Amino acid sequence: MGLLSGKKAFIFGVTNDMSIAWGIAKALHAEGAELGFNYLGEALEKRVRPLAESVNAKLILPCDVSKDDQIEALYKEVERAWGKFDILVHCVAFANRDDLKGTFTNTSRAGFHLALDISAYSLIAITRPAVPLLNPGASVMALTYYGSVKVIPNYNVMGVAKAALEANVRYLAYDLGPRNIRVNAISAGAIKTLASSAVGGIKSMLKASEEMTPLRRNVSQDEVGGTAVYLASHLASAVTGDILYVDAGANIVGMNLDIKKEEPGAPKA
Repeated sequence: MGLLSGKKAFIFGVTNDMSIAWGIAKALHAEGAELGFNYLGEALEKRVRPLAESVNAKLILPCDVSKDDQIEALYKEVERAWGKFDILVHCVAFANRDDLKGTFTNTSRAGFHLALDISAYSLIAITRPAVPLLNPGASVMALTYYGSVKVIPNYNVMGVAKAALEANVRYLAYDLGPRNIRVNAISAGAIKTLASSAVGGIKSMLKASEEMTPLRRNVSQDEVGGTAVYLASHLASAVTGDILYVDAGANIVGMNLDIKKEEPGAPKA
């Protein structure tokens, strides 16, 4: 019996087998959860459907999270198939590629609106109609990144969107607490994904992150998935409104210096 046996989880945002959302999906499935997925357009359906079918998912539904009518249609199918469910996972983010390089000052109004709508407001958009379908003790979780609280070159408007997303988590946690619905976010370390590849200088970012973390490595999708299992399970029954860092400790480091300490007793020059 897994930690999530008998639970049902709907996951927004799987794009391919390298996505963090897929790492979460695999982890939830391994602990016994029944899964459902969305996809955006035919091109992504070709990637998502085989993955979903590999974990025996029966719900594989089209949905653009910027379209309320599509979200409503999705939940009608969810209710028809499951009645109620237990876990809602938000792994959705998007910004124009031009807004993820160069200076933040040059962010366009349209680009700002797009990034905040898709990457932050969408958490509210998919949570609100889900509330009547969520069982007591349900867990809602989102994905964020350290660029929400510290400047990461080229992350730009996405950092602002993630800051808004984290604020959404806190306000939703407050609103939904009386219903015994928990809302949290996982702040994952730098990981090479389809989404992160849009950020200018991502290779340098990954290398710098690896060198600065206390564990001297980056994290994997599977490690993020393990934390998602915790948040989805009864083990986190008193955890809500929180941002959990899964980044090999990168968030605790203020400055990374290559200092070779002298061994005790070593002669001084």
